Amino acid sequence: MRERILQEALLLFFQRGIKAVSMDDVATHLGVSKKTIYKWFANKDELVYEGMNQHINGMENTCCQALDTANNAMEAMFQVVEMVRGLMRQVHPTIFYDLQKYHPEAWKLWIEHKNNFFLKHTKEHLQRGIKEKLFREDIDVEIVARLRLAEVEISFNSDIYPATQFDLQKVQIALLEHFILGLATIKGHKLVNQYKQIIEEE
Repeated sequence: MRERILQEALLLFFQRGIKAVSMDDVATHLGVSKKTIYKWFANKDELVYEGMNQHINGMENTCCQALDTANNAMEAMFQVVEMVRGLMRQVHPTIFYDLQKYHPEAWKLWIEHKNNFFLKHTKEHLQRGIKEKLFREDIDVEIVARLRLAEVEISFNSDIYPATQFDLQKVQIALLEHFILGLATIKGHKLVNQYKQIIEEE
């Protein structure tokens, strides 16, 4: 039941935004009493924290799998593109704002993930691409890796990309593809065209 509550609550948070979902909403969605929810979670803050912790762990595992199984750095990039495409279909644009303002402990989870796992693996991935001569060897790995981190969050900034005007998935994919093209050597660009053609044909 605890796992079911976590999964379904996270689904609601991603669909509607965290602030918009109450414990009553979670109970109604699951078809159980609110008492059942409180048996497993002391309050909404704990539910958000545990849900985000589970989600971040899942993202990290998926990302590691993509990086480990890819034949080269560019293929890994396009696996990440597909992962982002799937994830952004279900993410409400206020998710970062809600976390930061109303659930600081859960927000810390994201900050730790970004500054540790995300940054480390992005730098390693860039270095792999340089060794494979798919990414330009003149890029500053530290600067460019942090740019990628910023791009993920900037798409959720309503001052820059208002949700009424922009589709979050399209923004994320556009930024990621622009990032990839900026990294690519001529050899890398050839692979970009191949992978894009495969995706478009599918």
